[in-house]
Formats: sequence, C-alpha cells, structure tokens
Amino acid sequence: MPTKKPVIHCDALVVHCMDYRLQKFLQPWITVRFGYDNFDIISLAGGVHDYEMILKYVQLAVQIHSIETVSLINHEDCRAYGRDGTYKRHRHDLMDAQEKIRALFPRLKVEVFYLHLDGTFEPIS
Repeated sequence: MPTKKPVIHCDALVVHCMDYRLQKFLQPWITVRFGYDNFDIISLAGGVHDYEMILKYVQLAVQIHSIETVSLINHEDCRAYGRDGTYKRHRHDLMDAQEKIRALFPRLKVEVFYLHLDGTFEPIS
C-alpha cells in the first residue's frame, strides 16, 4: 500500500535584498513574526526589482509549502537599483509586486515593507 506523503506547510515566504547590511535587522524581525522554522526566505539583489524571479518563488512556495503570507522587503540605499533607487521607486515596485501577486494568488496575504538602514521597517500601503 503506498504511503501518503505528509503535507509540508510553512506560514510565509520572505523576500528581501541580499545586502549584508540588512542581516542584523532582518533575522530578528523574521523570527519575531514567523518563528525560527516557519518561513521560506529568498534573498535576491534588489528585493522585488526582478518581479519575474519573485513570481517563480511565490508559485513554488505556494505549491510545495502551502504558504499563507508573502512579505516583500526593499530597502534604503539599494545598490542593485543604482540611481533609480529612490524611495518613490521602491514604493512603486513594492506596491506593483503586491498587486500582481494578489491578482494571481487572491488567498495570499501580501505585505510590503521599506527597510531603512537604521533598522526601521516601514509598512507600505
């Protein structure tokens, strides 16, 4: 008789920039929100800058881990954005990614944040 595979679940997918300057802020923030072992994490240059790549990871996390929440985090002074990395541009990109993910996955909670280099997570709405 075939054995049934257990359902693998974690609450969230966290997407943020790979910038080393953020790690001291990100790790404690993620742990407080989701615990020590209840999230997938994707670290890419520019955070949501490459939406198509982000979408692939969201689809995968939904399929294999049944996530319920996606946290998208961009940050101040992001070198991957270069001169285009203004607060206004980050806000636009975060909200655009949020809207697109919600349209494709209406059951997901999608939250967006702008991380200041002083460690402040600013919710974007």
